[in-house]
Amino acid sequence: MKPSRTQSLTEALIALDSVTPHDRGCQQRLVELLAPLGFSCETVVSNGVTNLWARRGTTAPLFVFAGHTDVVPSGPVDQWSSQPFAPTVRDGRLYGRGASDMKTSIAAMVVAVEEFTRAHPDHAGSIAFLVTSDEEGPATDGTVVVCELLEERGERPDYCLVGEPTSSHVLGDTIKNGRRGSLSGCLVVKGVQGHIAYPHLARNPIHQAAPALAELAAERWDEGNAYFPPTSWQVSNIAAGTGATNVIPGQLRIDFNFRFSTASTAESLQARVHAILDRHGLDYDLQWTLSGEPFLTPKGLLSDAVCGAIADELGVATELSTTGGTSDGRFIARICPQVVEFGPPNASIHKIDEHIEVRWIDPLKNIYRRTLERLLAA
Repeated sequence: MKPSRTQSLTEALIALDSVTPHDRGCQQRLVELLAPLGFSCETVVSNGVTNLWARRGTTAPLFVFAGHTDVVPSGPVDQWSSQPFAPTVRDGRLYGRGASDMKTSIAAMVVAVEEFTRAHPDHAGSIAFLVTSDEEGPATDGTVVVCELLEERGERPDYCLVGEPTSSHVLGDTIKNGRRGSLSGCLVVKGVQGHIAYPHLARNPIHQAAPALAELAAERWDEGNAYFPPTSWQVSNIAAGTGATNVIPGQLRIDFNFRFSTASTAESLQARVHAILDRHGLDYDLQWTLSGEPFLTPKGLLSDAVCGAIADELGVATELSTTGGTSDGRFIARICPQVVEFGPPNASIHKIDEHIEVRWIDPLKNIYRRTLERLLAA
């Protein structure tokens, strides 16, 4: 059977080895398809990262499809059943790096817009694409840069649908209407190195820090809310010592991370950590890294439109969820009041033999088109 237009475009994008932060011509391919539809296409380059802002129309409401063309490295190629950048259909699945995360979504968005604008050439409002090659990397020169540019120009989206792979078991069972924030800390507790047989001449930072760590681990940071679970605090790394068994270490390093809800703020969590460490009398340095603020889109026009489109296309009841890691939705939410993420099943993302079931490709496109019809059809 001949592949559908959406599948063919997906395969063409997978064949471009756009390992982050490289785009490898993916966005130029999108420009070639969007420009004939009346999109004004603007490439924004920042420190080697390629970003695309493409807009059709000048009036409100402004609906944005957002996503990324970069992918994670393939890992050991010899462990793949087929070459990671040679799209291959096998047993009803399309294999290739980016098949689920998220080149199928990009292709489905483009074809959905082709169909929608053909059926509704005088649709209400405007449609735009915000696409980056820096989502899988540091995310410092991608979506955040475009959002800052849009804010400077006074272009503020009303709705944004991010094509992240959110489905759990079947297409459409889960969409994300928010994400937890991520706050990391690098804690160095200072002691005094010495001979382990003469502890009175040294100060063991492990012993000193242990009660504070126990308190941090037991702390109830918040209760979450209707959309978020309680904030979690987890240690990821601990390092101390010289490797010798008879030396008290001079310092202890602890890396930890908060995944936090809108029930807390980064500032409040930082203050509470410092209060616990100070109460235990530790001599320490603590460096903080805030990689993402939490965001939340309560039930509203956009989530209703996506859930309704899923129900119409597949008859699936959709769960709104805020679980998982961070996404570029955190940057878009700063300038857009309604941000929802929806895309393919995510069981194989970032794995060897990443794939999408072929049966989901065109329904995904149809759901994107139906969402536009619910919000912008004239």
